[in-house]
Parts: sequence; structure tokens; C-alpha cells
Amino acid sequence: MNNHHESIGSPDTQQITLRGPAELADALPYLMGFHPNDSVVMVALHGGRGRFGGRLRLGIPGAPEEWAPVSDQLAQCLIAGSEQRESRPDAVVVFLCQDPAEGESASQTMERLRPFAQLLRTACGALDVPVLEALCISDGRYWSYCCPDARCCPVEGNPLALPGTTVMAAAAAYAGIQVRGTLRDMEARLAPEEPAAANEQERALDSAGAALVSRILDVDGRGEVSSETLSLARVLMERLGSAPAVRAADADAADDALINPDEAAAVILGLQDRQTRDRAAEWMEGPEAKTALRLWRVLARRCVGPYVEHSAAPLTLAGWVSWSTGDESAARVALGLALRADPHYTFAQLLHQACNQGLDPETLRRCLRGERDVREAGEGYGTGIPEHAAGRQEPAAGRPEAASNKPPARLRAARRPRRAPVRPVRGEASRPGAGAARRRARETRRSGDRSAESRS
Repeated sequence: MNNHHESIGSPDTQQITLRGPAELADALPYLMGFHPNDSVVMVALHGGRGRFGGRLRLGIPGAPEEWAPVSDQLAQCLIAGSEQRESRPDAVVVFLCQDPAEGESASQTMERLRPFAQLLRTACGALDVPVLEALCISDGRYWSYCCPDARCCPVEGNPLALPGTTVMAAAAAYAGIQVRGTLRDMEARLAPEEPAAANEQERALDSAGAALVSRILDVDGRGEVSSETLSLARVLMERLGSAPAVRAADADAADDALINPDEAAAVILGLQDRQTRDRAAEWMEGPEAKTALRLWRVLARRCVGPYVEHSAAPLTLAGWVSWSTGDESAARVALGLALRADPHYTFAQLLHQACNQGLDPETLRRCLRGERDVREAGEGYGTGIPEHAAGRQEPAAGRPEAASNKPPARLRAARRPRRAPVRPVRGEASRPGAGAARRRARETRRSGDRSAESRS
């Protein structure tokens, strides 16, 4: 077992010292706010005592041929981000978390991922930052890729400590830090509805697209649809806020029952307009932030079938509200899903990068308040959200595909590449105009980009 200490805390607060792989493995869920299953996590260490700094997470690529370029990108992102935020890290800790595949043992999972761990160590070493420890966590056990001593790191691995029995668990309980299940659990709260309910919602989205998209593409109609969308969203937020409290386990289902498919479809389509989305982003603090977050989660779950790409808007808003209210773990999950739905969604890219860099969301909150003040003073929509408000677009941590994207001068002026035509889906022929409605819905976003660019 490697002898080293990692400390959590600042000089002004009580510090917790973690000794060895066992306590590192136990600390991971508290560092992330959830159990990062199927993930590679990298954490920067600073100073002689190994104070924890920046961290990033990425789903483990399924194809081994992707491991080398992903390793290089992750190492560069973590080190560059740490330098921008505070200082160059002195070392890195790597975690590979994945449960065994069908027919595979945990030990076999560890061995299968060993080349990935070695590539990550090499990538960090090439940038003169050593990997102090690399752990594999699988099926309730952990292994060290850095310790060759079978006496303390046996081939069959070591069992993880029982939940709540370690120094980190005690410190987290005292500080009020909670671990909210696994990453899979958190993503499930934002995932599309089950097929039985999805069919009705998809029909509602088809109908809303046929009714709204042509109006949004019209200069005069666009403002009307924006006002209608925001008014309806306000009504839904009030409905959610006034509903009786239910158990936490039933909260999402209760929220879903309060919003019918037609209402959800109208707001989802309306939010594809960037100006409308920016107005909705102003519901970011105070009592309205809580109900807004519940609404964005409901709408993300309603983006079903071929409308999954439309979820980028409500997911980004959910991530923004979570970050604005101090829930960085939930923010990273929501923004990661937004970028999975649409890798070119600029607002999500900028928020994801700013959140990963540990920036203060107050900068963007100030900008949105200013936008609201200008509008209420009768001076229009203002000049848009400047890029520095959400952080400049450097390579997004854990997102190699976003590394080469240069940010626009303003978020609303973002231009995205044209997408391929929508392919017909089963049952589409039985709903006249469904395919055309979806194509018009896609054109709405492109039109919103062009209109925003002309305003800028």
C-alpha cells in the first residue's frame, strides 16, 4: 500500500486526513456528491499534504481504442483548469469505477481497465504531474494500480468500508454533506418517460410543433409565442409550488401528474427559442428557483422519442438553477446530459466549463439581473449574456469533443451546424404531418440562432 496522506479542507477550516487507498475509495462519493458508477474520475492534489483541488468525471469509453486520446484530453483539461482556478497541481488521483459486465467478475473488470489506468498515468506524467494513486472500484471492492504488494493489495481486491463507518462519513454527516445515490439514479430523474406515457407526449409535441413553429419563425409571432411560453411556465411553477408535499421518493411522479402533455409540449417548443430560454434562466434564486427546477426536470423527462434533442434547453436550465443554488453535483449531471443530447449547445458548454472550473455563478446572476432590469425599464432585451459571465470556452473537462469549439461573442449569437433531416420513426405515417412538425421544430432553433446573430 502506498504511504501518502490527502487532506480535505482549507487552512481556515478543520482538515480531514485520508491515509491510503481504503480511505480514498471511501471518500470518493463525498467528493462528488454521488457514487460515480461507470466513470473515470480525476482529482487534482495541491501542496505537500495533498490538498484536494479540481476534479472531473467522464463516462468510461466503451471502445478501448478511445482510451489513449481520452486520457490525453482528460489530463490536459484537469491540469489546465487547475492552473486557471488556483495553481498547477502537484499530483493527481485517478478512480476507475465500473461494475462487472454480464459474465465478468470484479477482478476481471479491474484487469480489463488496467490499460486505461496506465494510459491516464502516462498522460499525466507527460505533463510533469505524477499520478499518486490509481484505484479501480468495482462490485463493492477496490484495487490499487500503483501498489505491487499483494500483502496489502491482493489480487481479489479489498472490500470497501461499510457505509457510515469511516472518518470521512462522520465528517460528512457533521458537515451536512449527503450522497444522493449513484450517478445512474441522478440521471434517471431526468430521463425520458416510459414508452406507455411517451406515445401521448410525442403526439402532443407533434401537434405543438405544427401550431407553434410557423409562428416562431414569423417576426411578429415570435414575441407572442415567447410571452405565451413564459406565462404558461409561470402558471405551471405556481401549480407545482402550491401542490401538497409528498415523500421524496414520490416527488417526481407527483410533479409529472400535475402537468399534462399539451402544456409540457408548448413550453418545450417555446424554450427552443434562445431569447425565451434566457428569460427563463432569470428564475435562478429565491423561492422561484425551487419550483423552476422542478418544472425543468418535468420538461426534460417529457422530451421523448425523436424529441430527445429538445431536452438540451430544459436540462441546461436545470443545470443552471442547480449551480446557482449551490448544488454543483446535480448541475454537472444535468449539464452533462444536456451535452449528450446536443453536443453543440453553447449555453450548456459554457456552464459546464464554468462549473468544472469552480467559478462563482454570481457573475452570471448579475448579468441576468441586469438583462431583466433593462427589459423592465422598457429598453428591450439588452445586449445578451457576455461570454465571460459563464466562463470562456476552453476544452470542456471530460468532453473531448468540445475541445475545439470556439465560443461566440455572446451566448445568444451561437451558430450551430445544420443537422441531418429527421428519419421517420415507427408509427409516424399514421400521424399526418408528424415528420414535418419535427423538421419545423428543428428549423426553429436554427432560426433562433440566425435571428440572435443579426441582433448582435
